[in-house]
Amino acid sequence: MERNTRQRDAILSVISEAGRPLSTQEVLLAGQAVVPSLSIATVYRTLKDLAAEGWILPVKLPGEADRYEMTRLGDHYHFKCSSCSKVFDIHEKLKKTTLLAPRNFVIEKYDLILYGRCNECVPKHK
Repeated sequence: MERNTRQRDAILSVISEAGRPLSTQEVLLAGQAVVPSLSIATVYRTLKDLAAEGWILPVKLPGEADRYEMTRLGDHYHFKCSSCSKVFDIHEKLKKTTLLAPRNFVIEKYDLILYGRCNECVPKHK
C-alpha cells in the first residue's frame, strides 16, 4: 500500500503544481521524476480514481484524449497551442450577454476552447 500512496501522491502533486491541464503522458513523465517505477497503467488507474473522488476533472477537447486538472480551479476556459499541443487555462470571465446566440434562445451553459500558438511557440522578433 505504501507504493500506491507514493504513486498517488506524486500524480496528484504533478497535476496540482502543473498550472495547466496535463495529458496522461505528461503526468507519467513528470510523475516518474518523483517515482521512477511509475507505470502508465498506474497513472490511468489513479487518474480514474482521483476523478471519481472529485480531486481532479477531465478536460475534454474534441477528438483528443482527456487532459486533467484540479477541481478547485472553478469555471474557466482553455487554450490549446497548435504547435506544441499544450493546453493552458484561461481565467478571464465572459458574460452570457456578450455571447451570440440565436434570437429568443437562452444560454444555460457553455464551454470555450481557443486555438493558436502559445508564447513559447510564437516566433520571437529580434
